Amino acid sequence: MPRILVTNDDGVYAVGLRAASEAVSGLGDLTVVAPAKQMSGVGRSISIFEPLRVSHTVMDGFEAYAVGGTPTDAVIIGIFSIMKTMPDLVVSGFNVGENISTDALTTSGTIGAALEAASYGVPAIAISIQVLDEGEKFDDLRSYHYDFDEGIKILRRIAKRVLAYGLPDGVDLLNINLPRHATMETPIEITRLSRKIFRTGVEERHDPRGRPYYWINGDLIVDDEAGTDINAVFNSEHISVTPLSLDATARVEKDKLKRYIE
Repeated sequence: MPRILVTNDDGVYAVGLRAASEAVSGLGDLTVVAPAKQMSGVGRSISIFEPLRVSHTVMDGFEAYAVGGTPTDAVIIGIFSIMKTMPDLVVSGFNVGENISTDALTTSGTIGAALEAASYGVPAIAISIQVLDEGEKFDDLRSYHYDFDEGIKILRRIAKRVLAYGLPDGVDLLNINLPRHATMETPIEITRLSRKIFRTGVEERHDPRGRPYYWINGDLIVDDEAGTDINAVFNSEHISVTPLSLDATARVEKDKLKRYIE
């Protein structure tokens, strides 16, 4: 049977991890390995200065391995220490909160886990759901209320096809984002990454001793041109599927760079 690894960045007890596991249950030999706690926003960071501890957990019949590290750590431990073989598919999600634009590409732990799997040649899927309140991304997601039924069907359909056909040449992973009320009838768009989803801001505050401290914040950018992931999810309320590649090399004629190096 195909070997499938499921992970996330919201933590091993998050309801989205269970939903993703249910979506691919029966499609192969399933292993669930995820961070022991909420690890959103860590990108593809890896723990190289401290040891990692792993525990096997069972909650309401749901079995998983909890890794005391990042989503990337979870993928590495899952492949090399628990499965001890390369999986045929890695699924990262369901993430509570959309992961769209280049902002998410470099900061999302959900995408970071999928990128790590892809670096070993494993087809990967990162899947996220839109939230209406950005604060929901950081709640206790073991009790997050969301009807994953339609998302489970959508992920299962796509996962089955990735297992059957692999990914096209040049595509290392699929980044899927579901609008809040997606169903099996919701149109699917093949999209490209928007440049940014946040207008970055910094808020300066002062502690009781008068010393400054800072919060990095920013408003959502909810409008972009047709063909982008932001436009698909926020404007059209379509499902966005963005093919991603590990190769971030800019496609530029070498002659145009000679002026910088000669």
